[in-house]
Amino acid sequence: MSINWYPGHMKKTKDLIEANLKLVDVVIELLDARIPVSSRNPQFDQLVRHKKRVVALNKFDLADPIRTKMWIKYYADLGIKAIPINSLSGDGVAELINEAKNSCTEVIEKAQRQGRLVRPIRAMIVGIPNVGKSSLINKLAGKTAAKTGNKPGVTKGKQWIRLNKEVELFDTPGILWPKIEEDLMGIKLAASGAIKDEVLNIEDIAFHLITMLLVDYKKVFFERFKIEDETLDVVEMMTFIGRKRGCLMRGNEVDLEKASRLIVDEFRKGIIGRITLEVPAQEEASDHV
Repeated sequence: MSINWYPGHMKKTKDLIEANLKLVDVVIELLDARIPVSSRNPQFDQLVRHKKRVVALNKFDLADPIRTKMWIKYYADLGIKAIPINSLSGDGVAELINEAKNSCTEVIEKAQRQGRLVRPIRAMIVGIPNVGKSSLINKLAGKTAAKTGNKPGVTKGKQWIRLNKEVELFDTPGILWPKIEEDLMGIKLAASGAIKDEVLNIEDIAFHLITMLLVDYKKVFFERFKIEDETLDVVEMMTFIGRKRGCLMRGNEVDLEKASRLIVDEFRKGIIGRITLEVPAQEEASDHV
């Protein structure tokens, strides 16, 4: 399976990032803490390779806390600070902005040595669609944020958001990459909600999600759906869950599509438990700049 897309607005976003990077001091890369590999657009490494970078592990409240610590250490070993955040509640957001400011200490000190007024730090937030970028912007901006207007060299109509006298943000629309080759990567993106449900079959998403959960989260999965028979295969589990939850059609047949949506929805909301589907692997370090 491979998923192909590259809508025009995503190409425009890529061009927008490239055109405005020269104005930016630090890039905040927003990832889904449950799938830090699959939610990381590999194009960003090339796009922002010369900029300071801070990683935000969003939705950490839905992620496995032990595995979140593993990812924080992984990025620390690469010299990148990773901050767990919840863009809806605001948890960790202040720490994220402080880290972005701290990463720009050299810029501030250089301006001071040259006797120039220290301007606000300029940060760009990047991330794939539906990873929580809009929620983060809204949480940061609040009602007091002032749009600072167009900057020289910035595409007409694109505005920065001033958080305070110290920080300005340049927001970018979510951007996916042109082709997703790996089956499981596509499944994880779909299960998290980053890909529209219409792109992949919801029953396939649920099937593969359950298969992954049975590897490391079998106990919490069984407890949530009251499964006692460990001899059931995945389809039988889906059928059992559908019948138990009343996902039925005429003739008392289980509606597997409805059952699948229920299972995927409970994963997305963290109802099954705090789950992270990916752990750092040694070879991943070579994929980063």
